[in-house]
Amino acid sequence: MKNLNRKLSYTLYILLVALLFTGCAEVTSIEECVVNEPYSFWSGLWHGIISPISFFGSLFSNDIAMYAVNNNGGWYDFGFVLGAGILFRGSSETSKQKR
Repeated sequence: MKNLNRKLSYTLYILLVALLFTGCAEVTSIEECVVNEPYSFWSGLWHGIISPISFFGSLFSNDIAMYAVNNNGGWYDFGFVLGAGILFRGSSETSKQKR
């Protein structure tokens, strides 16, 4: 019974954190993209970190996007990939498993 309560509490904590992070995902309209400053490396890093949450949010709402269209090119892309790699601990982690 204690294991069930512990698993349930972990699940609730994960759902709460996911709910809090969904407030960080937003879509910039095309009109604002023309006027606003383009997203840079740090925005790409943040968008990469929250990409799984943005993905699930985009399945249910058209107001949430995973990738900023208004970006400065390579640096935003590098930050996005780096952020996603940080979140998933990189592909090298799976190759280090002991047999």
